[in-house]
Amino acid sequence: MRVRNYISLFSGGMGLDIGLERAGFNCVACNEIDALAVETIKLNKPELPVIPDSVERVTLATLSQSAGFDVSGIDLLAGGPPCQAFSVFGQRRGLHDGRGRLIFEFFRLVDEVKPKAFLMENVRGLHSMPLVPKGVEADGSFLPEHTEPGSLLRELIRLFERVGYRVDCYLVNSVNYGAPQIRERLLCIGSRFDIDPDFPAPEFSNRPSDNLPPFRTLGDVIGTGFCDPDPSVMNFSQRKLKYLAMVPPGGNWRNLPVDVQKESMGKSWYLKGGRSAYWRKLSFDFPSPTVVTMPNHAGTSMCHPIDLRALTVGEMAAVQEFPSDWKFAGSPTDKCRQIGNAVPPRLGQVAGEVLQRLLQISETLAPLTGKPATSGRIVHIRPHVRTRSYFKDGEVIGGHTGYYDPRKPLAEERQLTLDIATIA
Repeated sequence: MRVRNYISLFSGGMGLDIGLERAGFNCVACNEIDALAVETIKLNKPELPVIPDSVERVTLATLSQSAGFDVSGIDLLAGGPPCQAFSVFGQRRGLHDGRGRLIFEFFRLVDEVKPKAFLMENVRGLHSMPLVPKGVEADGSFLPEHTEPGSLLRELIRLFERVGYRVDCYLVNSVNYGAPQIRERLLCIGSRFDIDPDFPAPEFSNRPSDNLPPFRTLGDVIGTGFCDPDPSVMNFSQRKLKYLAMVPPGGNWRNLPVDVQKESMGKSWYLKGGRSAYWRKLSFDFPSPTVVTMPNHAGTSMCHPIDLRALTVGEMAAVQEFPSDWKFAGSPTDKCRQIGNAVPPRLGQVAGEVLQRLLQISETLAPLTGKPATSGRIVHIRPHVRTRSYFKDGEVIGGHTGYYDPRKPLAEERQLTLDIATIA
């Protein structure tokens, strides 16, 4: 496998970069504005040139100076612009949030550097985000279609195509590729060649009818025999621990008596939606839910299955599949933020292997001179995965019951599995 050079933007805790390096890429320069994340990079990769500045001030010239050579036409430019503005769990202000506008800085640098390929990672919410979100005041200078779901990503794809890139976007889930964590992400792969990146189908499943190995679980990574490299913890308050003590492994707020639910949740108890992360206690028998930045919050609880506490820094890093010797700078709160915001290295590796194949094929082809024949695909590869049932048919489900309930007749279970991932 040929080693190919690349540039990393929005590097953070370097989860994406670890994966790309496993796939044979060599980082020649990176950019990160967060001081503690920069310290993390230097702790683990002291020789790697880092530009500790806003991406808005990064140019082809500064990247070339940092790398020590002209990076024009480099093999790959990769990064995950801040995603909070697009998250379905946030306020979804998109470009009206300063962080959201940084996604167009990524485009600017692709246009300046003109890499052979790029990889842009983000939350799944980006694919449904409008250019102009609902409820945001605007000056009337936008078109009606700019308020439609997905118009932001379509506009971004249009811009990339205008400067000579074919773009294919994949909605994927890390658990489908062997990660012990359910984490939906959007991976946008662009290249100067009209080549289908051919992103792989899921390799693991919780559905027997798929005939694939079963999902890896939390117990596989932090169960018996786990040696914690960083037992520091961002723990729950005594009040929260009181309620979590009443929840069985694999359960959540629904396992509490109704009066305790109301007492502990306040106004949140009356909200719509499942709120499955509220007073959640994890289970060794299932993949971890998405690792979050604040594991000790009642509504994003990541309580250990056996010990009455939040997952430690070392356990969270293991679930994300960071190397056991990877160090994070700062307090437990700072470390959890870096880990929770990181791309799982496994997804970086899978995407990196796709890019390696694409770039190898491209060596015999001429770059695009016009619009690609296939334009702006958005491919769903079983991104939405459910493994746990907390409530079904009016009944609170026990902590170790899976989503595909074995009590149901086989024919009915097969009907449930007809949502096989579409790879269109």
